[in-house]
Amino acid sequence: MGRFTKALESHLKSLNPRTAKLKGAILAMTVILVFTLPVCFGLWTLYTLINIFVYAFFAMVLLKFTICIKLETDWAKAATKALQQNDLAEAKKYSHFSRRDSKDLTGTQVSSAVIESMAENLIDFKLSPILSYAFLGVSGAFAFRAINTLDGMVGFRDNEHLHLGWFSANLDHWVNFIPSRLTGILIVAAAAILGEDYKNAWAIARRDHSRTPSRNHGWPMAAMAGALRVKLEKPGQYFLGDQVDTFSPEKILLALRIRNVAIILCLLLSLPIILLTRWFFFPF
Repeated sequence: MGRFTKALESHLKSLNPRTAKLKGAILAMTVILVFTLPVCFGLWTLYTLINIFVYAFFAMVLLKFTICIKLETDWAKAATKALQQNDLAEAKKYSHFSRRDSKDLTGTQVSSAVIESMAENLIDFKLSPILSYAFLGVSGAFAFRAINTLDGMVGFRDNEHLHLGWFSANLDHWVNFIPSRLTGILIVAAAAILGEDYKNAWAIARRDHSRTPSRNHGWPMAAMAGALRVKLEKPGQYFLGDQVDTFSPEKILLALRIRNVAIILCLLLSLPIILLTRWFFFPF
């Protein structure tokens, strides 16, 4: 998706803001349709012309492409281990997926970057794909992955992408509007289940969610900061939460446990929707 988006982008740039916005909409719809329609048609063919078992196998394989859990888990554990061993250079290797320069980060800031990324990615790579699948099947999950990829490729506010990426950025915002707030609530619920400070999680989510540049990602990030009772910080840009507890590397593992419980809660909430949609129609 990323390579295809990049290839199309080079042909659709324009110095005229209105033209750039129009071409940006064409770019987004093209990428979404190119990756969603073949999935929908292919699964429909397997289900109607072969059998449900072959369909189910390929559907599960394709759905897995839209969700990322293991890689992030491995990175979080590796970052924790490096920080526990006071190997800051090694730990910095795992802060890159937070899209910040790790050159001058302290150990606490590396921990913050990893935790922020886990909270942010809980929407983009876990709960939103699950919810998209629940309502719209595997094709819906692929459509979401395309929208999220577009936002990550062109949805920036720099001079190059301000107008071309306007449609993709806003589409990603509205698609994630409800899931982001639900993610914040599920983090609060997960904190309660694990015996953590769920009251503080909700209070900080309400207070600090608007401090981040993203109108959506602030909810889970602020809720996580409150649950952990620490201050999450992107130096020079924003901070979330209050430094109540000492910021140790073990906070990363606690954030990981909260994330995992939130995923399980989302699956439990989605199960009735999945059963209902499959009862009345069979989305592909």
